[in-house]
Amino acid sequence: MKLPVVLTNPLRPVILAAARSSRFERAITSTSVSRQLVNRFVAGGERSDVIAVVRRLLDEGRYVSVDFLGEHVTDTTAAQATVDEYLALIEELGKLTDSTTAVPPVEVSMKLSALGAGFCAEDAVKNARILCEAAQSSGVWVTVDAEDRTTTDSTLAAVRLLRNDFPWLGTALQAYLKRTESDCHELAGARIRLCKGAYNEPSSVAYRRRDEVTASYLRCLDILCEGTGYPMVASHDPAVIEAAARRVRRQFEYQMLYGIREDEQARLVAAGNRVRTYVPYGSAWYPYFMRRLAERPANLRFFLRSLVSRS
Repeated sequence: MKLPVVLTNPLRPVILAAARSSRFERAITSTSVSRQLVNRFVAGGERSDVIAVVRRLLDEGRYVSVDFLGEHVTDTTAAQATVDEYLALIEELGKLTDSTTAVPPVEVSMKLSALGAGFCAEDAVKNARILCEAAQSSGVWVTVDAEDRTTTDSTLAAVRLLRNDFPWLGTALQAYLKRTESDCHELAGARIRLCKGAYNEPSSVAYRRRDEVTASYLRCLDILCEGTGYPMVASHDPAVIEAAARRVRRQFEYQMLYGIREDEQARLVAAGNRVRTYVPYGSAWYPYFMRRLAERPANLRFFLRSLVSRS
């Protein structure tokens, strides 16, 4: 019997459209229910909040990647504020890590649009270089996050430039983009976070069906496994997690989001795997939260049930 073709989440386009709506943002961020649910996925609004979470996760045997939430800043003042916050964060994270380890247990993740890429690509690269220099001195890794398809070329160009001085710099690639297999071939010697993808992209450039996205992910993973780099398997999909255990024959790590499949993260750690938890913090949580709802129907159901129970 032929199974029906299933989209990753039928409501995904609607939710991601709402993620760009200031009207929806005002409506959702103003409710106490939303704030309580956000706490499931976001470590808090302040640096002290996330440091407390990082300490706990490290004690549990997990590795950590910290993201200061924010994207698409529109002026140099906001970009500089982001840089300043990351510099303070890196300094504190450096106190929690052993700088002699080959794979640092702590890293930061950053979006180039939060560093000014939207209005000056050169400034964003300069800001990213400042953060990489601080991270290298503190024994902390940096990974450049992926954003929507319109930024992919500029992001990878910046990463190539920065890797000349910081060969350990990581970047994220999104398997639902049809170009990503080619990008994996080019970057198979680098540290790559391979994720499925979190934006609403057209079928002309991205796979839209769940089975196609998973198949692309596994093809990309095979390419990375044939290279000399360090694959970071960023997925909550049981099929992907199992496939990685079979296919990767050298050092790699699993990556999962804070607040999602916590039991599975603990299981993988107990089995001797390296698991890095992606931990966001900050007040600009709305776009991140909406992408989490769009990614997994279970997250959306949890949110809607909570809204109903509070009404």
